Amino acid sequence: MVSLKKTGLIWLAAAFILLSGCVSAASGFKTISSVENFQYKNQEGERFGLAELKGKVWIASFIFTSCTTVCPPMTAHMKKLQSMGAEQNLPFEIVSFSVDPKVDTPEKLKTFGSQFGSSFENWHFLTGYSQKQIEEFSLNSFKSLVKKPENEDQVIHGTSFYLINKEGDVVKSYSGVENPPYDEIMQDIKRLQQQ
Repeated sequence: MVSLKKTGLIWLAAAFILLSGCVSAASGFKTISSVENFQYKNQEGERFGLAELKGKVWIASFIFTSCTTVCPPMTAHMKKLQSMGAEQNLPFEIVSFSVDPKVDTPEKLKTFGSQFGSSFENWHFLTGYSQKQIEEFSLNSFKSLVKKPENEDQVIHGTSFYLINKEGDVVKSYSGVENPPYDEIMQDIKRLQQQ
């Protein structure tokens, strides 16, 4: 009788430990990659980099101003996220890296962002690096391909939105073109803000 009780308690303890593991795994985020240190130019022509994002939750995307396909809807979706954050009093930063830096001057990026009603208070459109640098940065920091074919004006790039925690780790990605999960992203930002 005693051994049955002991066995039952052992099984109960084991089940509790397993369930606890599931709960903590479900509430945590897994690091996908870490963002390399960077300092580029924003839409105002000012230096902006990882140091300015330290201790903040942020969302990143890769776009370019002469894009004829995915970038306009991606930027419109990001604007909706910015508006939702303002409505919910949920602070986070947004960083859009240009994948066509030779063409995208700070002025062009500011004009592009303005077309979507972007608030530049917490949304930073970045340029000021070489094509090779952004291709390597995107691959190393976000595991995402960027490639500008020779003699082409369009750039191949990923269309995800990336969620980055306060330590500069990429912890989640979402569709940035079709049906972005707005509410899920807001919830994930809240969870990261509480950590």
